Amino acid sequence: MSAESSVAVADAADVRSLSAGALAQIRIFQQNEVTESEIYRRIAASTKDEGNRTTLLRIAAEEAKHAGIWQRYTGEEMKPQRGKVARFALIARVFGFTFAVKLLEKGEEKAQISYEELAKEAPEALGIRSDEETHEQALLEMLDEERLSYVGSMVLGMNDAMVEMTGTLAGLTLAMQNTRLIALSGLITGIAATLSMASSEYLSSKSEGRADAFKSATYTGIAYLVTVALLILPYLLFDESHYLWAMGTMVIIVLLILVVFNYYISVAQDLPFKKRFGQMAGISLGVAALSFVIGILVKQFLGVDI
Repeated sequence: MSAESSVAVADAADVRSLSAGALAQIRIFQQNEVTESEIYRRIAASTKDEGNRTTLLRIAAEEAKHAGIWQRYTGEEMKPQRGKVARFALIARVFGFTFAVKLLEKGEEKAQISYEELAKEAPEALGIRSDEETHEQALLEMLDEERLSYVGSMVLGMNDAMVEMTGTLAGLTLAMQNTRLIALSGLITGIAATLSMASSEYLSSKSEGRADAFKSATYTGIAYLVTVALLILPYLLFDESHYLWAMGTMVIIVLLILVVFNYYISVAQDLPFKKRFGQMAGISLGVAALSFVIGILVKQFLGVDI
């Protein structure tokens, strides 16, 4: 039964026959639909692309329709939760609207068992769930955000910087044993590697005949440079003699970057989180450990003392 055909049933429903638990669950669903409808409208208002804005407004209308069905049971008119609306509007601005709306929809997936139970007393629940699984999902797939088109470029820049710079900084840590010298060497290496990586991406994209070669190279370069800056930061914050503390903090930053970035990708592109995180963390930390040992050996056998 679709949500449209079930409206008449809802009109005739005797809300007094609902259990207290079912009515409480309907209130929760109604509140969520009202709030999410406003979130979609707010995100749509700040979206420049006309096609994406139209799609977001259509999803907002779907959510509002569902809220109207639940209101027939509760008899209450609810207002959007301002805090949640503001939070997702901010997430959309920082991480993009695709990430924000898919993160929002993941919250709805957790309610599937509730829909099944609720349908025993309110058959409209299954119709609404069907709408959300088919129509709304189809609308979400229509969203086309530019930054997601360059995820491959960002992954290339970030992953390359992660592997190269964790290895470089770990090796320099034992070789130099001075946070300022390590930061200086790492910064020079990082800037040079950023320019090299961006240039390589530009030439590679250009050779493939891509019209967006410059933009792709820009995304790669920015991802690389930001990663470099974050990894060098501990060596600028710690005292010169606390090079091991700086390296330990750098490793923690590596893990945090991997968690945040892989979570973003897993939500925005519906990809597995644990597998990608495990692979990237294993490679980055493995290279860092190997480079750390090389730094010790170089210092010992070459007799270099800075």
